[in-house]
Amino acid sequence: MSVARNLAARLIDVTTASSSRARGLAIVATASSLLLLLSGCFFGGSDPETTSKPTGEAVDDALKPYYEQVLTWSDCENGMQCTTAIAPMDWANPSPETDIELALVRHPATGSKRLGSLFTNPGGPGASGFDFVYDSVDFATSSDLQAAYDVVGWDPRGVGRSAPVSCYDGPQLDEFIFGLPEAPRGTQEWIDEVTQASIDFGQACLANTGPVLEFIDTQSTVHDLDMLRAVVGDEKLNYFGYSYGSDIGSYYVENFPDKVGRIVVDGATDSSISVFDVGLTQTAGFQLALENYLTACPDLFDDCPFTDGVDAALAQIRALYDRYDANPIPGADGRLMDAGVVDIAMSMALYSKDSWEFLNDLFSEAEAGITDTAFFLADYYYSRDTDGTYADNSLEAFLAIYCVDYPVETDPAVLAQQEVLLQQASPTTYRPSPPIGDVTCINWPFTYAGPPITALTGKGAAPILVVSTTGDPATPYEWGVALSEQLESAQLITFNGEGHTAYGQGNACIIDTVDSYFLEGTVPESDPDC
Repeated sequence: MSVARNLAARLIDVTTASSSRARGLAIVATASSLLLLLSGCFFGGSDPETTSKPTGEAVDDALKPYYEQVLTWSDCENGMQCTTAIAPMDWANPSPETDIELALVRHPATGSKRLGSLFTNPGGPGASGFDFVYDSVDFATSSDLQAAYDVVGWDPRGVGRSAPVSCYDGPQLDEFIFGLPEAPRGTQEWIDEVTQASIDFGQACLANTGPVLEFIDTQSTVHDLDMLRAVVGDEKLNYFGYSYGSDIGSYYVENFPDKVGRIVVDGATDSSISVFDVGLTQTAGFQLALENYLTACPDLFDDCPFTDGVDAALAQIRALYDRYDANPIPGADGRLMDAGVVDIAMSMALYSKDSWEFLNDLFSEAEAGITDTAFFLADYYYSRDTDGTYADNSLEAFLAIYCVDYPVETDPAVLAQQEVLLQQASPTTYRPSPPIGDVTCINWPFTYAGPPITALTGKGAAPILVVSTTGDPATPYEWGVALSEQLESAQLITFNGEGHTAYGQGNACIIDTVDSYFLEGTVPESDPDC
């Protein structure tokens, strides 16, 4: 998910630019082949309680107002119910003067045998868990899970309806994402330009978001989730996290092992590695996904634009990147298509094998100097509508969360070596950049204040499932393997296939394994190797 390889991307640098691909499910979760918003359905079942019954568990006095609050659910169409919870802005220093609101939606259990609530998050960071359930509950969970659980989605702090990060309006965000620096790439003037743009962006985020910008880190979201578990009345957390949502789930297992019920993380990440290693692995993952597409393309598609073998195709794509880096061309609305637009469009289509056909149009059009599919895919990725407005704040939230979730590398020698490693990981698509570091996060108003990045263990937690796909470019398979080995109670579930995450791809082995676990608590004795 290489976010901003244009002005926005150039402000993120190699470390976070590559890792921005992890926004993965934020875009594709609602449909596997670029079809947004699954239609709402009529949901039956017994009438659910509209007033929550908190668990009443023992917590510090300062936290009791949050853990003991009573939620009132109200109908909000689509067979859904909505509510708002209150959370402290700073969990270390709770104060009603700085409280924030968290937006929740639930799809009430349709069956008579209710097992509790099943929280879910689609990824990002920056994706709306509220929209995920409201618009796409059938993608997030099977009908069997919907019968047994109240499926609950929420917008994590900083996202969507929950104390959202707000930085720029549509035209300003267009310039940030798609604008091109005036100075030649790599010059001191170019460095000064992108540095100033990153400073301006961070200051705008602080001015328009306020002090909560400091407290939208994943650890705070994990505390929010534990509080939400308690206020809906569940003694243990049942949770289904996709992509970055696996981070939320993994850290919950680490921080609250005694509260773990049934937790599945799909498209898992390795929480023990640095943000650079995240980006490096993803860069290699997207290179592999591209090669897999190129290998299959001639046999899959009559209109495949690559018929002379993978090596020739890779050289052709590299030539396209060089061509549009040197000479960007305007689209219908005047925005310039450079290699960065081609890159983000290609990455978008590589998230799912069902979207490979879009790559045929993308590369054929780019070869002919046509921009339609490139901007269609890029806009889909950034949640940009045809009128130039943005449907959500997912990009701004993504950047803001990453900047407080990871320490920033500033050593010039290390940055120079990282540049070499990224070029080696993806010689086709990676475009060299001066080793100036992650200028967005270097100039962010707040810095990482957490403990050293280390492996999680989840000591004492109940068994959980870690689902990982062998051909996943955004959350590569080796991350799921690593996480399953680090968390003491985890069982790896392998999906042999392409695309980002597994459950929504319709594989019976994966669905049966996950559903049996959530419904009956069944943990496979070994990896079913689906």
